[in-house]
Amino acid sequence: MTTPYRIDRINATRRSMLALGTAAAATPLLGAAPAQARPGTGSLDELGITELRERMDAGRLDAERLTRYYLDRIERIDPLLHAVIEVNPDALREARRLDAGRHPRGPLHGMPVLLKDLVETADRMHTTAGSLALEGLRPARDATVAARLRAAGAVILGKTNLSEWAGGMSLTHHAGWSARGGQTRNPYKLDRSPNESSSGTAAAAAANLCVAGIGTETNGSIIDPASANCVVGVKPTVGLVGRGGVIPGVPSQDSVGPIARTVRDAAIMLGVLVGIDDRDPATEASRGHFHRDYTRFLVADGLRGARIGVPRSVYFGYSDHADEIAERAIATLRAAGATVVDPADIPTAERLEDLPSSKIVQVYEIKRALNAYLDGAPGDHPRGLAELIAFNRAHADRELRYVRQDGLEAVHRLDFTEDEYREALATNHRLSRAEGIDAVLRRFRLDALVMPTTGPPAKIDLIRGDSYGGGASTPAALAGYPAISVPAGFASGLPVGLTFMGTAWSEPTLLRLAYAYEQTGRVRRAPTYRPADVGF
Repeated sequence: MTTPYRIDRINATRRSMLALGTAAAATPLLGAAPAQARPGTGSLDELGITELRERMDAGRLDAERLTRYYLDRIERIDPLLHAVIEVNPDALREARRLDAGRHPRGPLHGMPVLLKDLVETADRMHTTAGSLALEGLRPARDATVAARLRAAGAVILGKTNLSEWAGGMSLTHHAGWSARGGQTRNPYKLDRSPNESSSGTAAAAAANLCVAGIGTETNGSIIDPASANCVVGVKPTVGLVGRGGVIPGVPSQDSVGPIARTVRDAAIMLGVLVGIDDRDPATEASRGHFHRDYTRFLVADGLRGARIGVPRSVYFGYSDHADEIAERAIATLRAAGATVVDPADIPTAERLEDLPSSKIVQVYEIKRALNAYLDGAPGDHPRGLAELIAFNRAHADRELRYVRQDGLEAVHRLDFTEDEYREALATNHRLSRAEGIDAVLRRFRLDALVMPTTGPPAKIDLIRGDSYGGGASTPAALAGYPAISVPAGFASGLPVGLTFMGTAWSEPTLLRLAYAYEQTGRVRRAPTYRPADVGF
């Protein structure tokens, strides 16, 4: 039986309780980088998949040149960011194979992409969740999403850093830090957090270190770093994208999705990723709901006639900067022809943000999913949570230099019965779905909800952990519903995103709305890599 004390300990932080993720030695100095590492500019900066494909079709670009371009940018710029944990040593060979033309051209032909280091690849790269304990782990089979990217013609450029074990290591926020990858920094201001846990993917996409990348989300781990790094993040409905071969967190909430500089690129990526996965039973529910081409839903005047609700009671008010940017965005939605219902609050919003059943589900699912993964993974490494915790203690000088492992220890220590778990999961779904998102959409006849994704990125604090004021991710996380964050504005040069959230399988609608807003707002701009002493 769970005592109130045990639940309170788990409630100590709303989200860092384990949305598992990844990440070389820690980098405590957060000032300016050496001059030779400073970024340069190039003719391919900020170009998207469609523009790059047009250059390839015209014979002005090939996969090898494009791959070399991004590898060069990683070499020059990533010392500032620590966004890329490992480069694929075979990337150029993959690009040359594509240029040889012996295979059909897929929608991502020759496009270099980066994968969060939770995504298994059957090559010479490691899959480690940012942990030293998994160094050397080389799976025999690509994750489903990696295999689909390769089949579509993508070049797997490398793996990205993340909050170790996707934020699950510690009960405090150390966004973008891992023992293996060090501290990822925000390219818009180098002392600022990249947000967690798909930190490296978002920072790399923002800094033009790849065409686009793959992130994962349990609660906020795609949309929050997308917001902080001025890129687009798509958290799909649970079951739309297969998770076979992805290190698990909370399976009832885990999603895999694209992070890109534009909605169009994110839509192209999503169309490649979706479909039934024989290693992920949740994808059976997506039959009849997924689309191979999401770009057909992208309409420049897609806001005209839309009905969009603004849930103010919980998802505004935690950041004056985010509120101001969101208010301007709402005015843009109205000007573009949308009917804005304001307020249109989620009836259960306050309960969702501090829900004991959510913690029960997380502990129950993480313990079983992670123990099973570690037990079945190849190589010489910890075989479960107990051995992982012991490994970290034995290597505390690196693993626990800044981050405590109280998150892992809590999951290992606590346990719940299957009946407690099933009741908690049913509560999560009832409050977030029928009595939550679906209730407000139905009552006001809405296409979607809109709110600021989260506040401007906080300062990195390796000792105490980064501060976190609030965000929009929890309703969609608990429901397993989709959400998209798109750049909305800047507060003293720091990015803030706008989230569009909807019901299950509503990705076409959300992409249409996000694309139309993006085309109207034109907010995205490349980062400037400001040193720590500039601005607030």
